[in-house]
Amino acid sequence: MDLMRIKGLTLFLSYAILAAVLGMFQFGFNTGVINAPQRNIESFMKDLYKQRYGEDLSTDGVEALYSVAVSIFAIGGMLGGFGGGMVANKFGRKGGLLLNNVLGISGACLMWCTKMANSYEMLFVGRFIIGVNCGLNTSLVPMYISEISPLNLRGGLGTVNQLAVTSGLLLSQILGIEQILGTNEGWPLLLGLAVVPAILQLVLLPVCPESPRYLLITKQWEEEARKALRRLRASHTVDEDIEEMRAEERAQRAEASIGMSELICSPTLRAPLIIGIVMQLSQQFSGINAVFYYSTSLFVSSGLPEESAKFATIGIGCIMLIMTLISIPLMDRMGRRSLHLYGLGGMFIFSIFITISFLIKEMIDWMSYLSVVSVLLFVQFFAMGPGSIPWMITAELFSQGPRPAAMSIAVLVNWTSNFVVGIGFPHLKNALDNYTFLPFSVFLAIFWIFTYKKVPETKNKTFEEIAALFRHGNGSSVGETELTEPKETEAGGAPVLKQ
Repeated sequence: MDLMRIKGLTLFLSYAILAAVLGMFQFGFNTGVINAPQRNIESFMKDLYKQRYGEDLSTDGVEALYSVAVSIFAIGGMLGGFGGGMVANKFGRKGGLLLNNVLGISGACLMWCTKMANSYEMLFVGRFIIGVNCGLNTSLVPMYISEISPLNLRGGLGTVNQLAVTSGLLLSQILGIEQILGTNEGWPLLLGLAVVPAILQLVLLPVCPESPRYLLITKQWEEEARKALRRLRASHTVDEDIEEMRAEERAQRAEASIGMSELICSPTLRAPLIIGIVMQLSQQFSGINAVFYYSTSLFVSSGLPEESAKFATIGIGCIMLIMTLISIPLMDRMGRRSLHLYGLGGMFIFSIFITISFLIKEMIDWMSYLSVVSVLLFVQFFAMGPGSIPWMITAELFSQGPRPAAMSIAVLVNWTSNFVVGIGFPHLKNALDNYTFLPFSVFLAIFWIFTYKKVPETKNKTFEEIAALFRHGNGSSVGETELTEPKETEAGGAPVLKQ
């Protein structure tokens, strides 16, 4: 990484990013925390049901209750994601994150008290509330980080979102093993630990500035925006940043006030919106959440003992963390589009290997290890591209006016597909058995073709230059234009919504 790239990363900017990404750490922790203690939670539900109603709950009934605990998190995420744009505009990016921690603390406390209160309904409510919290985080955190980061570091720093998600995921998997908190007594505390990142963010974030873009463009507070930039850049020379924002503001004056309905109906903004939506779908329908939510039972069904399966699940978190670290410098060297293509292509290949290993596991003893290796490599390619790029690229495709509404729609789509995978995967597994990953292989092939044909490269481009790409290509074959034109478009401006 050259000196100019390192120069933009000041100590205070690093602190602000660390404080903000605790929201994404929360998202990762709560995505993975439900996995390892599955048997303990099911046992609690079964015992409580018998205690209440004097009869045993069927295996299907237990699985249904557990899948509610898993998927209600995504329903909360949909609600939080849908409201993210409104919260960002009303309270600011930083203000929204601070308020959101009230939900994080409430949800974590309810999950912690589930066993004490002898109520699995409390677990459902807690998972729903923490889902709303995480939905808001997935909208507000990428928006805040993309708006405080200097142009040359926006890609690498955007990847920190995924690094925080994978760190939370890994920690939840380690704490969930039987030797630590994956026991009948320990699992409520394991779920309740979600209170820690919420409290930590409440302590760390207040000293960080609000997004300078929000202050200048939305609130028209130029002096406050300059103060924020001086602190973030550790420099009194912030005119270049201010001028970039002013250029965006000038272009935005030609736009009507853009809400979700206007964004959906606008012909000019349709192409970036479709790309943003498909990028979110490519993350969720890649099959990754089937791995995150059900990896332990997936490994057990491939022939591994349960204890080994839990350690293999920790391996998933380790691979995610390592590959996300590797992808940070690659993001601004190779570009978002190239990494996304590599990631989807690798996932497609190893989803086929997972299916093959499932098919012949009964014929060859060591085939269960091939399935573990295939899943780990599947996760490795996810971390390289589809893990972080959809969040980042959605924030980059839109100017300040439509960005909050676009992020809300993208996050809603992401969480809706998250819910579909979470609730539907057990049924898919029962119906297709060894061919469970085949539908994901088909989706991955479709998403690779779409990315190749339609998604532009946003590396080292201002928000205005990215918008100009869509005007240049009229929203069609933007990806193909990028392949054949080595020079970046220099045109300024932003998408115009005619009044």
